[in-house]
Amino acid sequence: MSLRCGCLGKALLSPGIPRCSVAWYGGQKSMDGDEKKRLALKQHESAAAYVHWPYCEKRCSYCNFNKYIPRVVDEAAMGRCLRQEAAYLIQLSQVRRISSVFFGGGTPSLASASTIASVLEAISANAELPVNAEITLEANPMSVGASRLAEFQAAGVNRMSIGVQSLDDTHLKVLGRTHTADQALKTLQEAKLLFPGRTSVDLIFGLPGQTVTSWMQSLKDFLALSDDHVSLYQLTLERGTLLFRQVQDGFLKMPEPEETADMYEVARCILKDAGFRHYEVSNFARNGALSTHNLAYWLGRQYIGIGPGAHGRFVPRGDGKMHREARIQTLEPEPWMKEVLSRGHGTRKSVEQTQLEVLEEALVLGLRLDTGITHEHWQELEPPLSLHDVFDASEPVTTMIQQGLLQLDVRGLRCTWQGLAVLDGLLPPLLTQLQHSWRIPAYTCT
Repeated sequence: MSLRCGCLGKALLSPGIPRCSVAWYGGQKSMDGDEKKRLALKQHESAAAYVHWPYCEKRCSYCNFNKYIPRVVDEAAMGRCLRQEAAYLIQLSQVRRISSVFFGGGTPSLASASTIASVLEAISANAELPVNAEITLEANPMSVGASRLAEFQAAGVNRMSIGVQSLDDTHLKVLGRTHTADQALKTLQEAKLLFPGRTSVDLIFGLPGQTVTSWMQSLKDFLALSDDHVSLYQLTLERGTLLFRQVQDGFLKMPEPEETADMYEVARCILKDAGFRHYEVSNFARNGALSTHNLAYWLGRQYIGIGPGAHGRFVPRGDGKMHREARIQTLEPEPWMKEVLSRGHGTRKSVEQTQLEVLEEALVLGLRLDTGITHEHWQELEPPLSLHDVFDASEPVTTMIQQGLLQLDVRGLRCTWQGLAVLDGLLPPLLTQLQHSWRIPAYTCT
């Protein structure tokens, strides 16, 4: 990606191998064994919950997500299975507290408020769901009006994520969206009245026919009416979608990569000038309106995936296991519901994660944040090596630091403003270095 921006001023240790007795890592006090156990136990007692509603009214031209457009939806059956699986998986995890809930899809705003309320009741019946826990619902502007928004609020939702995507009707038609720009703005205004400071909007850039100038104007128009959280996503062409075929057949033309990169940089600058903090690669917030739920992903916390195709990361302590598993539920709604009714859950695959895999995920996801990976966060994962052990002697890392793309200091490892824009290019050498250090610990032991 381009780095031009106007606002910038044009190794696993085998049993028996001794460890170093190091009191400080980069200015941060290392935790002893008892401290690590207490912290690990505390983390295992909490998890975020993602609930997947798989149904949509139609499939957008760019979408290859796990969603379905049935003629008839048996909402009662789907709600019953979501409640049953939520109870089963929370009990399996043995967490005591659900820190946040996110209803995604699909289009969960097509579900009734009573279904949403019943799922939240099932969650709170099996673990503590704090009164102030963030409860987010994704919404399509065409599926919610003021009355529906109020019903969702009464059901327990306290944060809305609205799929506006664009404020240009031509672009909305290309994307296959069912709403117009005026309808999206109306929904946004209604949501802000009910969820002030807690209404997020998704926008897509890099659209066919879009220019940097048109994108800038559209974003400025949007910010005149926006709330305090914005998610920006670059359009990607996915095989099997209508949009992919239209571009391949020459009916539509995508912007050049350099132009798309400039759209991203321009957006970062405009949002920064509007008081937004670029706290994650694709997410911006002001007035402290960061997404608590998504932070759980980026910080490598436990999360429980409920519903068809949902993913999860947690320790299934109810089965007597002590290590985190990567889990995915059965994709298709009908088979998933049959599995839930027969055995309480629709988990299709679960794989125990090695400690290296956990650290690799922490590196990839943590560096998406402007705060990066702190020494404290890294130590929470109980690694045999500190961040300095892994990266201090790495020539590629030293080069990236000298280029002003990375910082490794007393706070931890993080991208600079410039580095965050090119994170995809930074990750391969960082992962290679982590894997190399994991195999060959490079320090003197006592």
